[in-house]
Amino acid sequence: MKPFRMLSRSIRDAFKSSIRNFSLSLASISCITITLIIVAIAIIASFNVQSVTKELEEDLTIVVFMDNDITSKEIEKTKNSFSKINNIESYDFKSKIDVKKELQKESEVLGTVLDGWDEEESPLKDTFQIKVKNIEKISKTASEIEKIDKVSVVRYGEGMVDKLISAFSSIQKVTYGIVIALILVTVFLIINTIKLTISARKREIGIMRLVGASNFTIKTPFIVEGMILGIFGSIIPILLTTYGYLAFYKHFDGHLFSEVIRLIKPEPFIYSVSLIILVIGILVGMIGSASAVKKYLKV
Repeated sequence: MKPFRMLSRSIRDAFKSSIRNFSLSLASISCITITLIIVAIAIIASFNVQSVTKELEEDLTIVVFMDNDITSKEIEKTKNSFSKINNIESYDFKSKIDVKKELQKESEVLGTVLDGWDEEESPLKDTFQIKVKNIEKISKTASEIEKIDKVSVVRYGEGMVDKLISAFSSIQKVTYGIVIALILVTVFLIINTIKLTISARKREIGIMRLVGASNFTIKTPFIVEGMILGIFGSIIPILLTTYGYLAFYKHFDGHLFSEVIRLIKPEPFIYSVSLIILVIGILVGMIGSASAVKKYLKV
């Protein structure tokens, strides 16, 4: 029962302290709020970039066009060559007859044209559609495939894909860096803001030490106070994240610039981001308070 009494007393003292030092508490909350809004934007951007990259990895294929005179034996030999390339996850073979059937289904006009060609006259080729394990190594994998005997042409949207991968990778690294930097800055600001509050109460801390209160007993109300400040500082960022992202998603109809860059669906994404923001706010407040009070607990 003692731990519960101590916790309830710490929560009561934390609320009293927040109200008694309202201006400083408001400064701490404002600091957390502003930073968490930027952190929320960075997190949303980072998750969306990660999602787009993952979709590219799932959807992107290397199309390998074989020579017209390739035999069934040589096709099997090509398959064995693919199994020796580490970055190839899977492949799907389509004969020129299969390709012809697919094109005929897509367009009646094209189907009529293709019917006019026999197998020898047909410009269509046997193809392999290849999925890769690591999209960042797709260029190197395509170069390895080109060296295989009887391979005519290799295509994967080179140029555009390489630029997209590079851009997404850079954006993701930048957003991670921004999130980490902002959290560290927030902790620093909270430490300095709460130091002002604690400095005004160092006499109170000194009296508690004289009557034999442990460091844990003295520190707990301040940590709880920091947690409360973190919770209040997270409210506005969470509301902006929830309603802001919903409005953003609807305005752009679920994708950005083109169908290739699809945004993550709001639910349950916004709830996950809101939870992350709340946890960051609480941790930042608690760590800031604990660090600020530490210097007054030294013997």
